[in-house]
Amino acid sequence: MMRVLACVLGALLLVSGCSSSKDAVASGTEFVFVSPGGKTDITYDGADRKQLPEVSGPSLMDDTRISLSSYRGKVVVLNIWGQWCGPCRAEAPQLQQVQDRYPDQVQVVGIDVRDNQRDAAQDFMRDRGLTYPSIYDPPGKSLIVLKGYPRAIVPATFVLDKQGRVAAAFMRDLLAEDLTPLVDRLIAESATN
Repeated sequence: MMRVLACVLGALLLVSGCSSSKDAVASGTEFVFVSPGGKTDITYDGADRKQLPEVSGPSLMDDTRISLSSYRGKVVVLNIWGQWCGPCRAEAPQLQQVQDRYPDQVQVVGIDVRDNQRDAAQDFMRDRGLTYPSIYDPPGKSLIVLKGYPRAIVPATFVLDKQGRVAAAFMRDLLAEDLTPLVDRLIAESATN
């Protein structure tokens, strides 16, 4: 009994040590994901925004390579998804609405993970009329640069400002109306800088 109590107390100390930070971004220049208090929606203001290292990989739909840095100057909505994921199926058309609403100012980019059948993921994109690009990454190797991100969480969305800095992270499925106010603010913010 005493041994079990000691193990439980030790585990509680470890957990509380991991979540003691009040900041959602560790110090430094690169983005490190931390979810204070287990939040699923986290926003980062100006000075708190950190640069996301380069995310790139092969395109799901063709033989090209997709790199987030090629979208600098646009607000980027980076979505981690899989065709096997129920919430992703509902969210994908919502992301397409965002892409359609801001074709010159926003770029939605997907990362398709844990989909070992490329043709099933391609059919998912075609059947839903999704035109935004997706990186095909079944093992999730491109996610390594998202330091601290719990890779088991799908869907997840990171919104980057025009400088490639993380402005928000969502660890849940989204509606277009969830993203629109943030995107509007980032577009306006960039216009005044």
